[in-house]
Amino acid sequence: MTWVTIGRLEDIPVRGARCVDTPEGRIAVFRTADNQVFAMEDSCPHKRGPLSQGIVHGTSVTCPLHNWVISLESGSAQGADVGQVRTMAVRNDNGTLLLDLAELRIAAE
Repeated sequence: MTWVTIGRLEDIPVRGARCVDTPEGRIAVFRTADNQVFAMEDSCPHKRGPLSQGIVHGTSVTCPLHNWVISLESGSAQGADVGQVRTMAVRNDNGTLLLDLAELRIAAE
């Protein structure tokens, strides 16, 4: 794994997201109400809506365009909707957030 510092936990609002632009695309980093952190492509599988602008609830995010609910843990669409968002490893090291860029490169190939 190639961990790269992308910011601090407090940079992301509770139940919100911030984006990181990488050579492999735009990644949304989400923070839940209980300070869990998840990272995935910032693109809904339905109509490519910006998931970073969606509403975070529990460990899911609702796309702002058409209300698709996406699991932050797996990237899978929930309910009757079908689709997948690529997730990537992110970790919280005492408030410092790190993203695994090696995983991004492998997934982009």
